[in-house]
Amino acid sequence: MSELDRLRALLAARQVKLGVHIRRMNSPGSPVYRTAENVLPAAAILVLSFGSTMLVHFYLGAVVLAAGCAWWLMKQLPRVKNGVFDRTAALVLASERNFDIWWAQGVLSLYAQLPGGEERAATARNDWRAWVRALPEGLETLPSNRASEGD
Repeated sequence: MSELDRLRALLAARQVKLGVHIRRMNSPGSPVYRTAENVLPAAAILVLSFGSTMLVHFYLGAVVLAAGCAWWLMKQLPRVKNGVFDRTAALVLASERNFDIWWAQGVLSLYAQLPGGEERAATARNDWRAWVRALPEGLETLPSNRASEGD
């Protein structure tokens, strides 16, 4: 079993967590960036706010802008973050080459809390293959501790 296969099994068993640098992956030029989910809602909020200001009154435009910003922060931004994470995870776990490329870019990190309470983490400074190999054998078959997760 390759390191990436073992990592996939550990992620599926929730024994290891994958970290993604959302800001870097949600930027133009990234393969997981979607203009429609980033630019279009903000543009719609601004157009509605300016339109309300021009057609009705400044105060209505300000209320529309404030409501749009609140909607963006509470509803849209969490969706964007989750979408970027899901698309990035699918991209990097598709092949070892993809994982190596994005690992070297410093976009990914790995974290594991072992059954004994020991915590291990790896970032771009570490070799992710060695980190996966260093995890105890049989870890992917242990029951996951879902009570400690923020899901």
